[in-house]
Amino acid sequence: MTVEVQLKKGDFGDSVSEVVVVEWLKQVGQSIQADADLVELESDKATTKWPAPKSGVVTKLLFNAGDTIPLPSVIALIDETAVAAAPAADGPVASAAPKAMASDVRIMPAAAAALAENGLKPSQVTATGPGGRLLKEDVQRQVAASAMVAPPTAIAVPARTAPVIDSVRTIVTGERSEKRQMMSPIRKRIASRLVEAQSTAALLTTFNEVDMTAIMDLRKQHQDAFTLRYGIKLGFMSFFVKASIDALQTFPAINAEIQGTEIVYHNYFDIGIAIGGGKGLVVPVLRNAERMGFAQIEQAIGVFANKVKENTLSPQELTGGTFTITNGGVYGSLLSTPIVNPPQSGVLGMHAIQDRPVARDGQVVIRPMMYLALTYDHRIVDGREAVSFLKRIKDCLENPVRLLLDV
Repeated sequence: MTVEVQLKKGDFGDSVSEVVVVEWLKQVGQSIQADADLVELESDKATTKWPAPKSGVVTKLLFNAGDTIPLPSVIALIDETAVAAAPAADGPVASAAPKAMASDVRIMPAAAAALAENGLKPSQVTATGPGGRLLKEDVQRQVAASAMVAPPTAIAVPARTAPVIDSVRTIVTGERSEKRQMMSPIRKRIASRLVEAQSTAALLTTFNEVDMTAIMDLRKQHQDAFTLRYGIKLGFMSFFVKASIDALQTFPAINAEIQGTEIVYHNYFDIGIAIGGGKGLVVPVLRNAERMGFAQIEQAIGVFANKVKENTLSPQELTGGTFTITNGGVYGSLLSTPIVNPPQSGVLGMHAIQDRPVARDGQVVIRPMMYLALTYDHRIVDGREAVSFLKRIKDCLENPVRLLLDV
């Protein structure tokens, strides 16, 4: 029986009407297991690996790498009854996947690869997939929880080189040359959003600086105990998320958005964390971050960072958000003016920590200082609110105990 591999409208988010084929992970004539990755697709929001709905042999691929697929569409055909041809004697031999420890645990190929990569056994991971299947996401959760691979404390991570989805044309003219390459859907979306932010909002940026001594001392004092208990290092980002939520509760307009002629105030705090990848900046969202502790925030950011590296973020993880935090400091930025992510009304910019001379109690001392920037939509946020908001964040970070005592 032939099974159609279908992409439906809404699979990649309500606003996505087309996707691009980055790479076919299986070719015609190859066998594939149900839920194994068949193709890598890119929308204007994220890169996603799409699974096969049934086990069988791939009999037809209806699009080529680089093609744009309108939604909805059928993209491939799988024959459930066919048998794949045996590979040639001198052909590459696929590595065997780890065997399940029990007959009711089925290890998906992507999960098998993740197990091997992180040195885990199937018995160490709880399977949550349908029918007792062990999924790649199960392995990622275990990795984050046990810190067998330590998640980064900085939000930027190295990303694998993105495959070229459109032809690159190089024009050679003597000693001078040019290279032309089509923009990826993600890069087009980034460009569109940046222009939208500049043209539809009244953006203004205010600055302050924060003495990081207290946080650095607190981390140094409790780092070993925190890591031992939660299996993850205590980074800076969890402090900034907590401080931002505290300030947003005090100044709710910065957690609001304009819809038509109305201002919508959000009574929840979905904090976007900007992460740099090979295909551009993406902003996965911490949902209901006000309910999360320091360890939960650090673990969630670690999972996001790994997904950015592997291009496995889902569209749902990138949509929404009521406020954004971005860290240019990991790239060495001393000061910048971040751009608001529409329809949000504010974005907090973190920067590099540098030892600088400052005045304390009439004396000049050297302290680890960081410049902070808040870009906000002046249509909804007054200057007094913006300045006070950033001052509140500064106070929380310089006196981090108040984040625990809610004072």
